Amino acid sequence: MNHTHYGRHVLVLPDRDAAEEVAEALTERFGVTEEPQLVRDALAGEDDAEDAQWLVVVEDPDASYDATRLDALAAEYDGWRETG
Repeated sequence: MNHTHYGRHVLVLPDRDAAEEVAEALTERFGVTEEPQLVRDALAGEDDAEDAQWLVVVEDPDASYDATRLDALAAEYDGWRETG
């Protein structure tokens, strides 16, 4: 029984460079085997690319990644992990 099973984690980063570095760190530190997805998330109503955040989506079907460590990783790059 796993009550917190969402199957994925979404890390929100301030820019593409941070997102790419986090994706790399996920592979190195967490042993993520499936390439994390990088998704550009333009803020609603904004056309200015500078205002886009980047999402790193990590598939986690077995809930094997430690959410606390993911929080800490995102925080290193001025980002956060989406919850819920």
